[in-house]
Amino acid sequence: SFCERFTDAFVAINLLEYPESLLESELFGHNKGAFTGAIAQHDGLFKRCSAHGALFLDEIGDVNVSIQIKLLKVLQERRFSPVGSHETHRFSGRVIAATNRDLTELRKTGEFRNDFYYRLSSDVIAVPTLRERLLEAPQELDLLVASLVEKLSGSDNKYLTKQVLASLKKHLNPNYEWPGNVRELGNVVYQAMIMTESGCVDIDSL
Repeated sequence: SFCERFTDAFVAINLLEYPESLLESELFGHNKGAFTGAIAQHDGLFKRCSAHGALFLDEIGDVNVSIQIKLLKVLQERRFSPVGSHETHRFSGRVIAATNRDLTELRKTGEFRNDFYYRLSSDVIAVPTLRERLLEAPQELDLLVASLVEKLSGSDNKYLTKQVLASLKKHLNPNYEWPGNVRELGNVVYQAMIMTESGCVDIDSL
């Protein structure tokens, strides 16, 4: 059996949700009085993540170099200190990170540190874009639309799915590249669902 439940062992954060001034505190915690407004001690995500768990850092490509350096230290030494404290804590969990930025380009411009990249990328999973997926398997569009219709409508509505697919194939360029990936497809499907009477999908309005 597992040592802990998944809901207890998995901790996630979208790094773009926090201003730069608060992100370090959210990650590593802070002591009371460490900065203006720090009226109580706060345990950061690294401390709240269990030894058997994983900390998921979303949008890692958007953090500044100073945060990258602090994260690199945790990955290398497995230790961190809360803001305003010299006390060190050990981190025994795993770190998983994700980004939609091109880290190769960011490394060329110096926006993403090479040492941090190599320490972070022991295992890399590259998720293909929607355009690449449809080029390889065009029939996947039907499956994705059916899934989105079910999610948005709350039921497996095959008739509505058929209408949405017909509208997309009628009004959308077959070579459309889907720059917004699955999120864009979701918006298009939603618009098609609410405009089934007119049968028109205006891709430029999304």
